[in-house]
Amino acid sequence: MALDIRNLSFSRQILPVIAVIGLVFAAIYILSGQPDRELSDPEREPPRAPEALADEARVAGSGIVEPSSEVVQIGSALSGLVTGLFVQPGDRVTEGQTLFTVDDRAVRAQLREANAAIGEARAAIAEAQSAQSTAASQLALYRNVDDPAAVSRSEVIRAEGEASAAAERLRLARARLDAAQARAASARTELGRLTVRAPIAGEILAVNIRKGEYVSTMGGGGSQPFIEMGQTQPMHVRIDIDEEQAPRLAMGEPATVSPRGASDQQVQARFVRAEPLVVPKRSLTNSAAERVDVRVLQVIYELPAEAVGDNGLFRVGQQVDAYMPAKGAE
Repeated sequence: MALDIRNLSFSRQILPVIAVIGLVFAAIYILSGQPDRELSDPEREPPRAPEALADEARVAGSGIVEPSSEVVQIGSALSGLVTGLFVQPGDRVTEGQTLFTVDDRAVRAQLREANAAIGEARAAIAEAQSAQSTAASQLALYRNVDDPAAVSRSEVIRAEGEASAAAERLRLARARLDAAQARAASARTELGRLTVRAPIAGEILAVNIRKGEYVSTMGGGGSQPFIEMGQTQPMHVRIDIDEEQAPRLAMGEPATVSPRGASDQQVQARFVRAEPLVVPKRSLTNSAAERVDVRVLQVIYELPAEAVGDNGLFRVGQQVDAYMPAKGAE
């Protein structure tokens, strides 16, 4: 039986078909837009309290690993080209060991000039002493003559003038010697400042300069330090405690510390000290509910020696989570 298009009714036949097709497409769109509700393990394991503190009063905080000496930022007292770099990250240095040197050719030229001036001044002193001795002898000879008529008064006055002039030349030569020696000492001091040495014994953490680069005197304003170092034996961890939770903290008790994202790996850290100054919070976790307008008490703990180093859990600058015993329940 042939379909007669002229007998089709839009309201009773075509419109219901269009409605059914629209419902099918709507159902497909809704089903395809459903979120993925499958459960999966988190990329980073959230921190959790140790079993010993799980049912007890505790205070939690986050922190960062640092050297026991804190990070020492090495700068240069004078500007110039780096002519020698003698350390690299990971090296252990002793106090006073050379880290890097700055171009010292201009200062060495000044030192040679000062040494030449010292030699010239010493020669002038010797000449002045000889002239003074001669003038003094001549004056003594004139003054010891028994017959006043044998020596005129003008000759005595001239001898006295020569003796006085020789004494002044001697004082001038000695002053020039002092000035030359002062310039030489200043040049030697500048040479020492162009050799940058380790202020303490410790480990080199970062080297931000290369041989041949120009360095200027490091100042404020967030400029990058040339070398960073610190005493990493032992290693400390600086924990930030919210000022609202600080009164609850049991001072002197050890803390349970774990690397960020590895809460199953925990170590016991020994209490060292609490900083006397409460400071604004600087460590951010990018959580939407985090408050950044709070102040924190910084508490320092010492990590065990076996937990740091090449085979340990902790490195300088690493973020950690920590749990400390509280004085009592909230």
